[in-house]
Amino acid sequence: MIQLGKTCRLAVVKQVNFGFYLNAGDFGQVLLPNKFAPDNLQVGDELDVFLYLDSEDTPIATTQKPLAQVGEFANLKIVSVSRVGAFLDWGLDKDLLLPFAEQTRPPEEGKYQLVHLHINRADDRIVASAKLDKFLDKTPASYKPGQEVKLVIAGRTDLGYKAIINDSHWGLIHQSDVFKPLRAGNKLKGYIKQVRHDGKIDLVLNKGTRDELDAHSGVILKKLQAAGGFLPLGDKTDADVIYTELGMSKKAFKKSIGGLFKQGKLRITDDGLYLN
Repeated sequence: MIQLGKTCRLAVVKQVNFGFYLNAGDFGQVLLPNKFAPDNLQVGDELDVFLYLDSEDTPIATTQKPLAQVGEFANLKIVSVSRVGAFLDWGLDKDLLLPFAEQTRPPEEGKYQLVHLHINRADDRIVASAKLDKFLDKTPASYKPGQEVKLVIAGRTDLGYKAIINDSHWGLIHQSDVFKPLRAGNKLKGYIKQVRHDGKIDLVLNKGTRDELDAHSGVILKKLQAAGGFLPLGDKTDADVIYTELGMSKKAFKKSIGGLFKQGKLRITDDGLYLN
């Protein structure tokens, strides 16, 4: 289905001095300006383009890659502020409008804002909104523990990091399950830890499979060998230090050293880990 604000594959139907016209179905023939056309493009060729409205409200195509499409969330830089709202850099020549009515705080040029992209019903233009809650699903989630999901980090809380799951629901990565630096707008893979009775969703960044555990154990053994058989790491070591040294969460670290200890491959003392 061909939609504004989405990437679609269209066929070239006509070439003119200033570009190429593409068959966009119900939108008719839309222009792909020469500056966005690949070399040797010809009538009959098909290519992936992004559709949006130009300054005259006419559908137009580009081969530029937007940082987000309609229906998605993204952390975008505020490049200017005017009397109609803030303008965001979304990867296209024409900036994206964040209207004043869709803002949650006064915009500051040079700062970043997590927004949702949607079509404004009044004029069919693609606009951004910082009022994220109204674009999330309010129905109870049906995720299963261990299910792989797509996450967008929304920001830090006292408990950990809020994240948007599959562009649909709020979830939380507890601080104890965070093993690498996270920032608002980060897009990454995660897993459902549990859906609570109150509907809140807990997330993890690792699935905790046997393969992952074995990989983490291998990393620890190699680090011990490279360090001459001793690492000053243990249960009381800060999670950030463990991630910096080993690239894993503190929870994964504790599980791994427990398994290695049971196998007799290392000793755990108050000052750290010793290779047997």
